[in-house]
Amino acid sequence: MNFLRGVMGGPSAGPQPSGVDTIQKLCDRVASSTLLDDRRDAVRALKSLSKKYRLEVGIQAMEHLIHVLQTDRSDSEIIGYALDTLYNVISNDLEEEEQEENSAKQVDDLGSQFTEIFIKQQENVTLLLTLVEEFDFHVRWPGVKLLTSLLKQQGPQVQQIILVSPMGVSRLMDLLADSREVIRNDGVLLLQQLTKSNAAIQKIVAFENAFERLLDIITEEGNSDGGIVVEDCLLLLQNLLKNNNSNQNFFKEGSYIQRMKPWFEVGDDNCGWSAQKVTNLHLMLQLVRVLVSPTNPPGATSSCQKAMFHCGLLQQLCTILMATGVPADILTETINTVSEVIRGCQTNQDYFASVNAPSNPPRPAIVVLLMSMVNERQPFVLRCAVLYCFQCFLYKNQKGQGEIVSTLLPSTIDATGNSVSAGQLLCGGLFSTDSLSNWCAAVALAHALQENAILKEQLLRVQLATSIGNPPVSLLQQCTNILSQGSKVQTRVGLLMLLCTWLSNCSIAVTHFLHNPANVPFLTGQIAENLGEEEQLVQGLCALLLGISIYYNDNSLENYRKEKLKQLIEKRIGRENFIEKLGFISKHELYSRAAQKPQPSFSSPDHMMFDHEFTKLVKELEGVISKAIYKSSEEDKKEEEVKKTLEQHDNIVTHYKKVIREQDQELEELKQRVNTLTSQNEQLQATVTQQVSQIQQHKDQYNLLKVQLGKDTQHHNSHGDTFQMNGIQTEEVSKLKEELEEWKNKHELLQGQLKEKDSVIEKLNSSQLEMGTTEQSSQTSKFGGLEHNNELQKELEMLRSQIQLQSAEISKLQMENQKLQVMNTTADPMLGGSGATAAASSELEGRLEEEIKELKSEVKALSEEKESLKQHLDSSSSTVAILQDEKSKLQREVAESKKEQDDLLVLLADQDQKISALKIKLKDLGVPVEDEDDTESGDQGDEDEDGDEEEQD
Repeated sequence: MNFLRGVMGGPSAGPQPSGVDTIQKLCDRVASSTLLDDRRDAVRALKSLSKKYRLEVGIQAMEHLIHVLQTDRSDSEIIGYALDTLYNVISNDLEEEEQEENSAKQVDDLGSQFTEIFIKQQENVTLLLTLVEEFDFHVRWPGVKLLTSLLKQQGPQVQQIILVSPMGVSRLMDLLADSREVIRNDGVLLLQQLTKSNAAIQKIVAFENAFERLLDIITEEGNSDGGIVVEDCLLLLQNLLKNNNSNQNFFKEGSYIQRMKPWFEVGDDNCGWSAQKVTNLHLMLQLVRVLVSPTNPPGATSSCQKAMFHCGLLQQLCTILMATGVPADILTETINTVSEVIRGCQTNQDYFASVNAPSNPPRPAIVVLLMSMVNERQPFVLRCAVLYCFQCFLYKNQKGQGEIVSTLLPSTIDATGNSVSAGQLLCGGLFSTDSLSNWCAAVALAHALQENAILKEQLLRVQLATSIGNPPVSLLQQCTNILSQGSKVQTRVGLLMLLCTWLSNCSIAVTHFLHNPANVPFLTGQIAENLGEEEQLVQGLCALLLGISIYYNDNSLENYRKEKLKQLIEKRIGRENFIEKLGFISKHELYSRAAQKPQPSFSSPDHMMFDHEFTKLVKELEGVISKAIYKSSEEDKKEEEVKKTLEQHDNIVTHYKKVIREQDQELEELKQRVNTLTSQNEQLQATVTQQVSQIQQHKDQYNLLKVQLGKDTQHHNSHGDTFQMNGIQTEEVSKLKEELEEWKNKHELLQGQLKEKDSVIEKLNSSQLEMGTTEQSSQTSKFGGLEHNNELQKELEMLRSQIQLQSAEISKLQMENQKLQVMNTTADPMLGGSGATAAASSELEGRLEEEIKELKSEVKALSEEKESLKQHLDSSSSTVAILQDEKSKLQREVAESKKEQDDLLVLLADQDQKISALKIKLKDLGVPVEDEDDTESGDQGDEDEDGDEEEQD
């Protein structure tokens, strides 16, 4: 403002340009003219002068131009001229020639000052937002450019005004849907400026469907083959996603990660990539890295990594990784991208371990990348990227660590030498003449041991053949040998980092290290010397290694116990001097750089000194080593006792964990058993309910039959009463008594037969028991027993048929009694009754003879069937198993026969009841039943007297 005030009110430094007066006149015309055409012409003239006389137009015309924007909204042409003039005044995007012409005026800061004047009244920005909503090209396009320029000059202030403006961001989002490409493309540039470093606006833009629209534009433009519009869209996407966890989650939940896969589809011919395609693909890879950056929350990164694997994006990136003809910078960025996609994700790490390079024979991608890392002819940035990829592959991946270390163990080394393993490449790089290869291989091997005590112990078994004729030495010994040879600082730093990682939290490795008598004197000598600044880093690392040897010492070597090593430090170095040298590490500038982020990024190979994970180890151990140096022997003893107590506690905890795990398994088994038993119970309950319903049905049928039987009995009794009322002839009574006697005889005969059958059944049961106890019996006797059983079965069948016939006869007799009753009621009481009875008895005898004939024929048929069964049994060769099956069937038949016998007894009891009922009825008629002769004579006399009395009546 002071600058503008000096320009407006101060004396002129020289002769005024000829255009200044013209600008003043034009401003007066804009302010005072009443005709729209005059004002339009004046604004057009100001526009033409605004580039050359930017300062004068800005000072004199800005207020008038803002007034035009407010009052002349109906004329799009004058609005467009006014917006263009303001853009020329505010924007610093001048041509080079114009910059040279105006260099004497020093207008570098003009745009910022004029922007400050314009936005001082917030209504001006709100007015501009309403103008951007106009569909007219001559209004919308210059409005977009002017708003973009304002954001470039005073970004945070303009962002805040737009944010508090009603629907301010939503109005600008409509630019992406404009059918005119120039407005759409400039709208993308406007949103780039709007979303810079403002999380609130970024969220609003994302929820206004920006991801969908931008991805559509990228697809329409041809993905990575598109022009600069694709680049602008990718930059806007980076603004929306970088360091914005909410938008990253929204991007993942909206399934937009899947839409990134077509970006990385490259063909077989990768030659001749345009510069724009390289830029686009580079930005696309960076966008993937934004989603899986190690600085993001772990949960968000993990979910994005899983989504990239499931949609095939990781597979697509690995294809680019192994493709030929890919530009070096794209290959480097692809390696870095794959690194962060697999970092800490077990599924993605397993997939990466299975990727093979398209060579003959196929080699694992890890091996191919490690070959590039230890090759000094490869570009430095590529080697750093491969190291980062290897570190990310091993990060929290004990399975991968074990696979790398296993390639170094004697039992797994390929004796034929046809294939090179990852472990062999690391050892080769560790002992090569290139210091950068030494450092990279040492750091890579240290990551294979990170937080894995088992592998640290296994790596002690590795033996190396240094030269022909000499015995092999251990890998640990070879590392210390190279240290003592005084190699380059970078090599020694790498080896010391490897040894510190290896020995930390591994007492066995410390013992192996101290077992070499040359190691401790070498370390104390390095620490005690006063060397230059370059060697201070090595001194600090030697102090750290010696401190680890004290802190993790289990006192198994008498000459190198903790107390003796402390005394050695006190005599040779001094405790204060030792602590000072130990502090050289964390105070180093390169240490601070490495501690910032996991990716190794160095400006030159000479700056490659520290690894990110190693800085964490230093931070963890520096304090405890300093305390351990000053501790007395008594404190060490107490600490060891505490450690033992803690170990015992840990053992108890692990024991209980194991018990709890076993109990959990038992609970799972019991739950499964409960589930199976529950299902079985449900099935049984269903069966029970079904059976209950069946029993109920049977009960209903039984009750129905009982009712029907009661009706029949009542009907029979009513017929007997009618006989009494109508008067029964003496002959009928005698016939009924004869029939009763026949039924008695039949009943006695059936009881005798049942007794015989019972005896036969008992004999059969005894014979079956004898068959069960005896293991060897003759085949003929078995066949004979089976025939006998069949005969018994047939006889039982005949008994059943006879019982059925007898029940049928009883029903027939009841029917005959009913017929006799009817005949007695219709015919003469004396003659008709006797004739009907005689006819009924003759008919009954005929039927009995027919039934006897039928029974004889059935007996004959049964005998024929018996002969056929004998022939069939003679010809068959049944086995003992079949006989046992027949025996079980026979037992069931015996049970059934017993049941039928019970039924027969019940039936005979019913017959006895009926006979006794008939006797009672006869007694009621006055007929004595005990003595048959007396009964006949007495009955005839009584009946004659009764008949005479009836005739007299």
